[in-house]
Amino acid sequence: MNDQIFIGRRKTSVARVIIRNGSGKITVNGRDFENYFTQPMNREDILSPFRVTQTESKYDLSINVTGGGTTGQSQAIRLAVSRALDTLDSDLRSKLKVEGFLRRDPRMVERKKYGRPKARKRFQFSKR
Repeated sequence: MNDQIFIGRRKTSVARVIIRNGSGKITVNGRDFENYFTQPMNREDILSPFRVTQTESKYDLSINVTGGGTTGQSQAIRLAVSRALDTLDSDLRSKLKVEGFLRRDPRMVERKKYGRPKARKRFQFSKR
């Protein structure tokens, strides 16, 4: 199998995933993914495309992820892994699509506006 890089994005995170045939070893930024993602929810995000398609411990992943926090990073990885599985086996597309794994989540943080403490919060109003 030729090494191909698949990209996933979420919020400000960008994940680049290289997928190879293997035994299910996952490395994130040179570290084991259990050490990189300490929260079980984030680990579940990464493994969910494999669980849905019943391809657990069939592929090795080499992941490079930058930007954002751990949740955004894990969801960016989920998108990249889903795209990789779709490219490797087009029969898996329907399973991934039903779960919504092939769609990029477009939600981003709203920018802060001038004259306010945050994007929508306002300072306390005083009539007098």
